[in-house]
Amino acid sequence: MNRIDSSRIGAAVYTLVYSLLLPAIGSVIVHAAEPPASARLSEQIEEARQHWEVPGLSVAIVHRGEVVLSQGFGRLRADEDQAVDGQSLFAIASNTKAFTAAAMAMLVDEGKVGWEDRVQQHLPWLQLNEDWISAELRIDDLLCHRSGLATFSGDLLWWGTPYSPEQVLRRIRHLPVKQRFRAEFGYSNLMFLAAGEVIAGVSGQSWSEYVQQRILDPLQMTRTQTSVRALGDLTNVASPHRTELDGNRVLPWVEWDTMAAAGGLISCSDDMARWLLLQLRHGQRDDGQQLFSQEAAHRMWSAHTVMSVSQAALQRNPQTHFRSCGLGWMLSDYAGRRMVGHGGGYDGMYSRVLLVPEEQLGIVVLTNSMTGLSSALATAIADQYLGRDPGAWITEARERDVSGRRDFLDRIATAVAAPETQTAAPFAEELTAGTYRCPLYGDAEIRLEDQKPVLRLLPNPELVADLEYLQGNLWRIRWRKTFAWFGDGTVEFIRNGDGQVSRLKLDVPNDDLWFDELQLQRVELRP
Repeated sequence: MNRIDSSRIGAAVYTLVYSLLLPAIGSVIVHAAEPPASARLSEQIEEARQHWEVPGLSVAIVHRGEVVLSQGFGRLRADEDQAVDGQSLFAIASNTKAFTAAAMAMLVDEGKVGWEDRVQQHLPWLQLNEDWISAELRIDDLLCHRSGLATFSGDLLWWGTPYSPEQVLRRIRHLPVKQRFRAEFGYSNLMFLAAGEVIAGVSGQSWSEYVQQRILDPLQMTRTQTSVRALGDLTNVASPHRTELDGNRVLPWVEWDTMAAAGGLISCSDDMARWLLLQLRHGQRDDGQQLFSQEAAHRMWSAHTVMSVSQAALQRNPQTHFRSCGLGWMLSDYAGRRMVGHGGGYDGMYSRVLLVPEEQLGIVVLTNSMTGLSSALATAIADQYLGRDPGAWITEARERDVSGRRDFLDRIATAVAAPETQTAAPFAEELTAGTYRCPLYGDAEIRLEDQKPVLRLLPNPELVADLEYLQGNLWRIRWRKTFAWFGDGTVEFIRNGDGQVSRLKLDVPNDDLWFDELQLQRVELRP
């Protein structure tokens, strides 16, 4: 088994989907305190970074209309000495979704699109697995995770594949709708890809061009990039890291251009501070001009999709009673205040944005690690501005984070465990080798290479694995490359009634990319 980022367990869902669980425990609500001294706050941030063994991070805090902190901590790369500062670039991943919602809001303000327009008015080719949902799907449905698709469903379609956003979306007619439309929360990156395509169609510009010209440039977010491809000409760029139990491993940047409208922005704390101020001013720039209307700001911060608060969440944080999804934002109550925020998870980087509108407080934490520190730290900082004792939250969250990584490693080990007694099985090429096709994803191949079986998932050229026999029709998948989100898994060769291998069943334990959605049927069966 490849060594995997086991911190992704739970952290993906926690950071991307359930990022508004703010587990400070048992504190008493008090009036907002005077702002903490920035020097001491910087010391506490650095102490937290070291405690979590995160290579580097950058934090911005805005309060009462002013930027009170934008500072870097640690290093851009674990094995080098270049320091992080307020201009250092990090992937903000799903914190991009709020930019996409704002872009749509601007088009609504201009009368070019309506929140309640049917999506097929703008994308007539878009078809989900259920015809009636396809016909009824509205623009605001795209931005609040209520399409009926399950959390992260279909994400293998864009991750590492050559498919364009439209090509991805044309394939989702093969993706089962597993939840109740408009009645259940299911975090969907694919629906934000659809929102990006609507923005492109309505504006006549690509999503990246529109966001650059209408949001980034007016806010003077001069360091922020819409594509990884721009990083080659830039300096002061943080490196992604896979967080392991014994340290951090540098990862290469991964292109997310297909995913741009759902998670493609790369920014720094200096730029993100400008974004926080815009949000707290309800769309108003510092020169008094409205980028988007106050009506649109209110709509984006209004509850659209109910989210559950689990018993475990209540035990960790009795101060949060309600959670919901706005348009591009997650909403909750906390210590008597409304909290507006989101998390972001990229291959090797996690981030967190948190707003407390009643206190005119905004916080962003950008990290080059895959841990829950960004959410923990944002909450701890908010507690200080709210006059609350954050207690041992940083320490307790760290313990949960490490425990989650261990649990994930155990999941993988269990899935790929070989039987105690095992007989090596020859690879029956004439029965097993061939092409296996998934209408949703594309083709996979099983071939002998150097007399050993190899699995290739062709849409993503990096998904290549050597197969090792376990038992029966079950083989272990050993990926040739180490990935951020998952490690080894298994492939089962399923036989039909005639005893011929007719399909593949993949099991790759992780919490983000659903390999079990791939229905790989053999293209040609031997007579």
